[in-house]
Amino acid sequence: MNPGTPDADTPNSRSAALTSLHAAVALFGFAGLFGKWLALPPATIVLGRTFVAAVALGALLALRRELRGPFEWRLGLNGVVLAVHWVAFFQAIQLAGVAIGLLGFATFPAFVLLLEWSFLKRRTRPGEWLLAAIAMLGLVLIVPDFQWSNQVVQGVLWGVLSGATFALLAVCNRALASRREPLAIAFWQSACAAVCLLPVLVLVPVIVTPRDLELILVLGLLCTALAHTLFIRSLRILSAHTASVVVALEPVYGIALAAVLLGEIPGMSTLAGGALIVGATLWATLRSPGT
Repeated sequence: MNPGTPDADTPNSRSAALTSLHAAVALFGFAGLFGKWLALPPATIVLGRTFVAAVALGALLALRRELRGPFEWRLGLNGVVLAVHWVAFFQAIQLAGVAIGLLGFATFPAFVLLLEWSFLKRRTRPGEWLLAAIAMLGLVLIVPDFQWSNQVVQGVLWGVLSGATFALLAVCNRALASRREPLAIAFWQSACAAVCLLPVLVLVPVIVTPRDLELILVLGLLCTALAHTLFIRSLRILSAHTASVVVALEPVYGIALAAVLLGEIPGMSTLAGGALIVGATLWATLRSPGT
């Protein structure tokens, strides 16, 4: 809970913040389903998503009279990383399904640990490495065999790349978050991701149908701009620690939505591996000090 926030200690405001947070995380998980609904290359999907999100976030900043702040090269680099993250995410889903893509992405805390230990020289505890190993074991359970020709193997690797690049983005954003508004960061990174993917229009020409455009609008507005707005709004009242616990549930929401809306029911090995990955993430978060 953030001290000094008006009405932050009232039950109604906390309940509303938790509702916003869970809605945001559910929308993040819901985004994975668009990888199945859209018969477009992942880079084209991400180009549309980031363009729509940048326009919507720019309009929101203008309505709230918040400054976007000046562009800086770190935002550009983060935009490139964001583009790679989302392209890898949708590639994993198109190859191996929503559950595989989300669970591969869910390994990102292990990469955050590795990056902080390697580059920020953060002191780690043996328990943290144990939890990272448990998450990796979960991945092993998901993979039926280790032949590259197997689409599940390819999907897992793309999902892990998605998690690794998200971890890199999270670590890089920490320095920016201390001096830039979160919505402004999201705007610049979405805009830069869209710009770096513009060559896709020439290199990978595709026919985009009216239905594709409708889905891209929903993906950009609902699952990106609105989801980020709800997430950031919840952090005005809830602690980052609470938010981390709920974010760990993203694969659960996404897999449940895929089961209902796509009829994708994960097998027992996927569920067992997913339980290890999500369980390790939740345990690591609950063991960390509240912030």
